[in-house]
Amino acid sequence: MKKSDIGLTPAQTEIIAEILEPLLADEFLLYLKTRNAHWNIEGPDFHTIHVYFEQLYTELEGVIDEVAERIRKIGHYAPATMKEYLNLTHLAEEKVEKNDSMSYIRMLLADHDAIIIYLRGSISKLGKEVELAYGTSDYLTSLIEQHETTAWMLRSHLK
Repeated sequence: MKKSDIGLTPAQTEIIAEILEPLLADEFLLYLKTRNAHWNIEGPDFHTIHVYFEQLYTELEGVIDEVAERIRKIGHYAPATMKEYLNLTHLAEEKVEKNDSMSYIRMLLADHDAIIIYLRGSISKLGKEVELAYGTSDYLTSLIEQHETTAWMLRSHLK
């Protein structure tokens, strides 16, 4: 494959890909865990939370596509197998003890928080190692904002 000629060296795009690939895996695993919560939620607030989880996984579908396409924009191939995702992710595959809203919300909140922390570190790394990665830095900053909003909403359910 011909690498992109976008003002970044191959070494710089490699660093960016090394940041984006685990992010893609994290977003995909979070999507799957949110789908699981949507499918298996039980309790008196079933309908409300079922609909809310559907909104969350729909948003994550867009994020997954954007991250994969950003990897392609810098001339790399996006990982796209569960085996790759499980090797790359920072999140844990887990099941909740109860299929109630609070258990799922706590689990999903922890994952959103973990992704926020990863994104902050990634932006810092880009600033130090890939000075010209403005598009990726801006994109990661917008993702932080999106995950912070979701984390706030989830955290508010726990009050």
